[in-house]
This record gives sequence, C-alpha cells and structure tokens, in this order.
Amino acid sequence: MSARLDPTYRATAVEALGDDEIDVLVIGGGVVGAGAALDAASRGLSVTLVEARDFAAGTSSRSSKLIHGGLRYLEQLDFWLVREALKERGLLLNKLAPHLVRPVSFLLPLQHRVWERAYIGAGVALYDTIGGARALPMHRHLTRTRALELAPALREDSMTGAIRYFDAQVDDARHTMTIARTAAQHGATVLTRTKVTGLLRDGERVIGAQVTDLETGREHTVRARRVISATGVWTDEMNRMTGVEFPFHVRTSKGVHILVPRERLDLDTGLIMRTEKSVLFVIPWHQHWIIGTTDTDWSLDKDHPAASNADVQYILDHVNAVLRDPLTRDDIVGTYAGLRPLVSGASSDTAKLSREHAVAEPVPGLFVIAGGKYTTYRVMAADVVDAAVQGLGRAVAPSVTEKLPLLGAVGYQEMAADLDSLAQRTGLPKATVEHLLGRYGSAVHDLFELIAEDPALGEPLAGAEEYLAAEVVYAVTHEGALHLDDVLTRRTRISIEASDRGLLAAPEVAFLIGARLGWDAADAERELSRYRDRVEAELAANQAADDEAANAARLVAVA
Repeated sequence: MSARLDPTYRATAVEALGDDEIDVLVIGGGVVGAGAALDAASRGLSVTLVEARDFAAGTSSRSSKLIHGGLRYLEQLDFWLVREALKERGLLLNKLAPHLVRPVSFLLPLQHRVWERAYIGAGVALYDTIGGARALPMHRHLTRTRALELAPALREDSMTGAIRYFDAQVDDARHTMTIARTAAQHGATVLTRTKVTGLLRDGERVIGAQVTDLETGREHTVRARRVISATGVWTDEMNRMTGVEFPFHVRTSKGVHILVPRERLDLDTGLIMRTEKSVLFVIPWHQHWIIGTTDTDWSLDKDHPAASNADVQYILDHVNAVLRDPLTRDDIVGTYAGLRPLVSGASSDTAKLSREHAVAEPVPGLFVIAGGKYTTYRVMAADVVDAAVQGLGRAVAPSVTEKLPLLGAVGYQEMAADLDSLAQRTGLPKATVEHLLGRYGSAVHDLFELIAEDPALGEPLAGAEEYLAAEVVYAVTHEGALHLDDVLTRRTRISIEASDRGLLAAPEVAFLIGARLGWDAADAERELSRYRDRVEAELAANQAADDEAANAARLVAVA
C-alpha cells in the first residue's frame, strides 16, 4: 500500500467512506490513535482512522519531546511503568524509529553533599539497570568543577556536584504523523479533518459512527465491527456521546514550554532540575533550547490551551535560579502549551495522578483507551486492539509492532554512516543532508527527487532558513497537510522556532502548498489571515495574567 498522503489519496479515501463495513474504526489522530491504527492494520484488519483536526494537533505535538522512562516515577515506586517505558525507549532508538529518536544527555545538579548524591545516584543507577544501560550510556557522577565544564552557564553556587545521565528525544508531531503514514502503508485509511458527530447503534452495541468531512461539510456513515476511541483529553466528550457512565474519567493538566536560542545558554548538555511541583527540563532542540514544563490543572478550552504570563514567569524564575546570566522575556522566541490526559484517581493534584493507561468497553463495541505517556504509546495501542479483537469471530494475530520499523527507519543507519557520499551524489551541503535524514530517514530519497525535478526547492525558506522549500511541498504531497497551520506548526516547527512565529515565512509557504492544494488567491489570503490571527492571539495570551484571561485572549482566533 502507498504511504503517500496527497490530496488524491484523501479525495479517494473520503469518497469510499461507508462503502463497506470495516473491522476497526479508530477515533483520534494523536500518537495512541495512530499507533492503534498501525497495530490493527499490521494484524491484517481493515482499519479507518478519523481525526477532527490534524495528526498530533492536540497533546501529541505539545509534549516535552522526550522519550524517557520518567525518573520521578521511581520516587513514586512505580517501577513497572519505568521498566515498560525504558523498554519502549530502547525499541524506538534501535529498531522502530532510529531516524526520529536520538540520545540526549542531561545534567542533574546536586544541592546537598553526601546524602543527596547517594539518594539520587541510587535512583539513577536503578534507572540504568532496569533498562537504560541496554540502549544508552550509563550515568556518571561529576564533581562541581567537571559539571561546570559541561555547563558554564550555571552559577557555581547552584550545585555541589552533579550526575549526568542519558535519555532520548523526538519530534513528537513528526513521529505521530510517521506512524499514521506507516499505518497507511499497511492498508489503513487515515484521514484528518474528519469529525465524529455521533455513534451508530444497534440496540446497545456501537456499530460505527457518523463522520463529517470538515473540508466539504459532507456527512458519511462509517460502519465498523469495533470502534476504538483514542481521544486523549477529549475522552469525557466521548463519554457524553455514549450516554453511559465511564469506569474512569480524564483530567487535564497543562504543561507550558518556552524556546530560547541555542547560543543564549552556554551548555554542552541538557539540564533537569527538581521544582516544588515536578521537574524542569532544559532540552537541546536544534538551534534552540526547550525549557519546561509546568503542571497545573486546566478546565478551559481543550483545542487551544494557552500559556499565560504566570506560566512563562514560573519557568523563567526556576531556570534563572541556577543561571549566571538570567534569561529575560526578550530571549524567548516561542512558547507552546499542551494538555496531559490523566486518568482520574483519588488525588486532586494533577502532578500525582496516574500516567498509567486504562482500557474499557463502556458500551458493547466501543473500546476506550486513556491516560498513559507518550513513550508507551505502542503498548497502549496494542492493549486496546487486544481488547477490541476479542469476540471478533475470527482468529486475529497478536501485535507485531514491537518488530515493525516505522516508515524511513529501514536503511537509515547505513545512509547516516555515508553522509559524505550522499551529499556528493545529491549536490547538497552535508549539513543539509544530515538535517533531512534526521527528519525523513531513508524516505529522504523522495525529497531528493523533488529537488532534482525542481532545483529551486533545494533553497532555504526565507524567514525559516533551517528548512528547505522541498520540505514544505513534501508536507502536502506525502504527509497529509491540508492547511498552512499544519505545515508551520507540525510538519515543521517554524511557528515556535522563528522569533516572528513564522509570519515572514508564511507567504512563501502558502504559495508553495497552495499550488499543490488547488488554492486560489482568496484561499491563500484566508489561510494567511487565520494564521496571523492565531499568532496575535497566542502572543496576547502570553501577556495575560492568569489562565482565564489567557484562554479568553487565545479564543479570539478560531485556528
């Protein structure tokens, strides 16, 4: 099957919606929904995935972008969750997505002598022992002098020494989209801008859903033997659609991050610091540092969570407590806010609610997956598909995704080891080839073909020089992007990496994708206007004093 999600693919797939009863309908295009579609399709089931906005438009594009076991869960004695996550980290690094997931080191400063080094060191040693050491280097204890050599940006009095350990990071939105494309390659139909407006019932049993194509307004009836809801923070909305009480509820916790230029902090490693509520990361991210996160209850708009002035100040206050040269708001080039789906428990503190996932069948035929953490998406997907195929009436193979590389993984390591000759053959700078390999893996040949056909596509974008014009075109010819925001925010990260939030690059991007999507001048201007409104609304929200004011400011824009 083809993994080319171009406009023709979408038109054909939408036209065929409802033609035949399928085995599994997956609702939700985040990492768990995409993972469930891949898991089911790779077992030989007929699958359709529908997503109301874009792949990873919610939580799955707004994480800390880490693939990790969760050091702090050791303190909560949640060894099983950490072990499971570390196993998944190893699979992603070595087999499933080596082109998208890469090692990253962190320095953990120590404030107290002897007891803290022994206490935290034991925890990090356990972290390595139960899974980390098999995929990444072991941790090391550092003196203050050695720690400052790695992190000159830190104040001398901010630590007595440090521990350096390794985890992994990922571009979450690209990873999620790649899972969806891999599902399509295995026969699944994957569609964005298709919203479920109601469930089909045969008595008490759910037998499908009413789906509206938001691009045309046309309604479709999709019949399915099983329906899987992987709707994350919108799980309770699905609850209301069924009309029955779910065995669990999902609460939302807001996490905010800021980006500052790489040269602003003199660091050769990432940082992790304990706060009164959780932990704060300083994470290397291409030409920037991502700093976050917060962990606060959120009960306002779920589509567009907003970072307030208080959120930004919280992050600055905590990171500045250890820096020689404190950061200011003028250093910030981007912000983003995301919502974590937490399965409700006895605690009212979102920092203490479970990150473990839950699977339920609240009504016959409907299977709901909720909670969990990004790193364990594959396990969550397998669990919900396992539950859904029980009683399907025929034998279904067990999950194979533990051994199934994502699109672009096969052949990536060989290409990465041969950068010089690859750059020579393509005529592109070595740094450009390395950048493309880290985003597309072995699928980079598609980009090379685009550039060979039109050399102008090998030029950097004005206002976002880290990206090539070819990447923008590829977003709509292969990766299912339908709107300007899809490209600037998720296929690339221009919206948070450019100091103007992508406003300078937006006209060229609109021109390039509009030509492939059939836009006229009015369509292009409508997209540009919506994007400008969104940027203004997000900047206004960042100045708002609290969540309520930030939410109101953000909702001025519809996108």
